[in-house]
Amino acid sequence: MSLIEKLTPEQEALIPVYRDKWRAIALSTERIDREKAAEAVKTAYAIISEPEPTIIFCDSPYASLCLDIDLQLKSKNEKLYLDIECLLFAQLAEQLGYDILYVLDQRLNIHRINQIEFELGVLLEREFQINPLKFFEDGSVRLDCLLRPYSLFEYCIYVLKCDYNQEIWKILQNIYKHCGRIFACDNVCMICDRPTKLSFDNQNRLHAEGEPAIEFTDGYSVYSYHGVTLPEKYGKIHPQQWQSQWLLTEENAELRRVLIQGIGYARICQELQAIELDNWQEYTLLKIDNNVDIEPIYLLKMTCPSTSFIHALRVPPSMNSAREAISWVNWEIDPEEFGVQT
Repeated sequence: MSLIEKLTPEQEALIPVYRDKWRAIALSTERIDREKAAEAVKTAYAIISEPEPTIIFCDSPYASLCLDIDLQLKSKNEKLYLDIECLLFAQLAEQLGYDILYVLDQRLNIHRINQIEFELGVLLEREFQINPLKFFEDGSVRLDCLLRPYSLFEYCIYVLKCDYNQEIWKILQNIYKHCGRIFACDNVCMICDRPTKLSFDNQNRLHAEGEPAIEFTDGYSVYSYHGVTLPEKYGKIHPQQWQSQWLLTEENAELRRVLIQGIGYARICQELQAIELDNWQEYTLLKIDNNVDIEPIYLLKMTCPSTSFIHALRVPPSMNSAREAISWVNWEIDPEEFGVQT
């Protein structure tokens, strides 16, 4: 088969079809079929000539790490990955030009899945004080199954008509479709069920307000605000009820940024008693002296003359007057001149 260097318009048009198909599979919140999941794992072990493992089902990745299994746990995840997935990927990649492979990898990638796995990995590492991706003896156990480029595999096979190993492709499809995440070891394989809830914002970032963005049947949850993982003490409370005083004790800069975003500068300048530095017409330059952020917070506050509603916008701490701050907001145009132009 000659090297594929360019896609036809018809092939281009099918990229989102395959991406969206596998995205739906990856983001499914349906319970796994345990019988089909177990059969998929056993078949995968058989193809790499390993003994059939004991299958243990878990409601979440957290539950799988909580298990006290008195067994010789030695990872097979790396072997499953290298012997099965990499073999198929290498076979397909040999038939594609580098530029085409790069474009397909980018456009068929399911970015939300990468974020889910990252968030889960960070939380599990924090809770267990270990890296869950290096949990067993040889340090190679990984959260498995949701990072894989199966949309790329299927596109290359059915759209580009690449040659492929049919047996391996069938096994990979069954693992991906019927398992949640798997921890594959020498004599035991833990299969984790899918989450019961996944929630995203309009930019496809994990997000929920006052409730988990990811939730499993055993109650294990992940709270997230526009892609930033939150501790439960913030995540379970709606942003409208977040308190400005939390900023005074929160040491994590990223969490402070999220709290500021959720609370809003208008509430912050009222509740933290911002100091007035200067006034010009309906504008006021404010400063918050508390150690709320990495650098001092300077705010330009505008009070609407008709509604008395307060708007607040952060400006650089180098501002010396309200008028200077207004010019900075309006791309260095003097406020009086800006009014004439408007």
